Order: sequence, then structure tokens, then C-alpha cells
Amino acid sequence: MAIEFTKYHGLGNDFILIDNRSSSVPVLTPEQAIKLCDRHFGIGADGVIFALPGENGTDYTMRIFNSDGSEPEMCGNGIRCLAGFLADLEGLATRDWGLGTGKESSQSPIPNPQSPITYRIHTLAGVITPQLKSDGQVKVDMGLPRLLAGEIPTNLASAEKKVINELLEVAGQTWKVTCVSMGNPHCITFVEDVAAISLESIGPQFEHHPAFPQRINTEFIQVVRRDYLKMRVWERGAGITLACGTGACASLVAGVLTGKCDRTATVELPGGPLQIEWSEIDQRVYMTGQAERVFSGKL
Repeated sequence: MAIEFTKYHGLGNDFILIDNRSSSVPVLTPEQAIKLCDRHFGIGADGVIFALPGENGTDYTMRIFNSDGSEPEMCGNGIRCLAGFLADLEGLATRDWGLGTGKESSQSPIPNPQSPITYRIHTLAGVITPQLKSDGQVKVDMGLPRLLAGEIPTNLASAEKKVINELLEVAGQTWKVTCVSMGNPHCITFVEDVAAISLESIGPQFEHHPAFPQRINTEFIQVVRRDYLKMRVWERGAGITLACGTGACASLVAGVLTGKCDRTATVELPGGPLQIEWSEIDQRVYMTGQAERVFSGKL
């Protein structure tokens, strides 16, 4: 049986999107996802995302298998791609999603610039709400950050305490780390120069450190200004990626907690910028960025 797919990327963090609305079970196994994500023998991607029927009153459910076959709770760049994919499936795309042109398509008119398309997506990290704006950006309500060690989880502090500027020995160095969960676990450390970090060797040692019983995503952050951060990331289950949306959110939260940045900032990733806000009003984190369709095909 042929399975149709569409390849999307969010700032270079790329995914294979599959219409799985006819079943609540992914049509591919983790082992099949690994093969498809292989950049030499498959399609090539950081993960496979399935659009499943909604649960508990939500519009849709998101499941994702990483390139190593593991299943993360959520993915920030992935959910922006999923929102674009769903709008395309429903014939509601607010613009031409092809290759980042940003040009309006005569076949995909803007239905109402005053009423952006909004979805309520069930994920393993809870309900996430992406909103497709008429300018082609996708704004996502990422929810409340979780700050207690037991919520991350990590054993760097007792379960009911926050992990802010704790010392961690990795790769023969002592790092000051702050931990935040955006529904998935993140360890953030601030450095003088992100370009000087050897992600290939250091990243896996963070990911599999005994301090993190469910492994960890690790962000290395350079503060250029209080409203502008540079970030490189080692993602749990995917390795080096060009962008990580939940990581950008967690990093801004960590920057606020450590007094290094403002509550609204641009986070510059290797694949491009994300606008992140940790609202002082409702304490929720909001992420805004692009999602681009690359191509479609059949398996």
C-alpha cells in the first residue's frame, strides 16, 4: 500500500509528515521511521510526524518518531510544520508554503487575514495550540514551562526544587546548567562562543549523563544582547539539528531565570531565527517562526 508524505522543515529542522487521520495508530513503525530518516538510503529527516485524529476534544493528535526511532513528547519546529501540513490537507493554507517564497498563491488564498487558522493539538506534552498567521509565520502557544527537578526530570536537585546554575561535570569540564521542561527535558548552559563548542563529542555526553534519567536535550547559548541569543543544540534522539523550537523556548526561560536576557528575544539558530516570549501576564511561552513545505511523494 502506497503511503503519501510531504517533507517540511522549520528553520532546517526537517520532518516527513504523514496524513494518519484515518487511524489512531501510526501507519509506520519506529524501525521504518529510522530507515526513512536516513539521509543516504531514505528520504532524509530529523523525524517522522503523524497527523492522527484528535483526543479529548482536540482537533488532531501529533505523534513523532525521531531519526533514531525514539518518541519525544513534543517538537516545537515539528508542530509548526504540522500546522502548515494540516492547513494544506484542509485546503486552508494561508499562503504558498513552497520553498519559503512567502508569496500568496492563487490556489491557496488567505481566507481572512483577521482570523488566523488555529488548531488544538494533542501531544504527549499536553495540548499545544499553533496559529497560522497571514504573513506565513506560525505562532505557537507552548504552554507553561516546568521548572522543578522532578518535572524535568533530573537528579541535580531534589524533586521540588528548581535547577538554576547548578554545576555539572561533562567531558572533563564543569558547566553551569539550568534545566527547563517544555513538555520535554532541556539542559541549558551559557557560553562565550557557541561556535567553539564541539557538539559532536560533547552533545552525546550530556544526552546520556546519569543526571538525566530520561536523557536530555542540550542547548548552548551565547548572549549577544538581552534581546538576542545565539543557540546551538544537541537533540535527544536526533543529534545535531539546525533548529529546536522547544529548546529555544527553554533557553529563553533559562536566560530570564539567570538574569541574562529579557522575557522577549530573538533566538538565532543555525537554520534561522525564532521569536520567543515568556509572557509576564499569563506565564506561558510563545514561539513564532516559519514552516516550509519542501516536496511531496509516495512511499
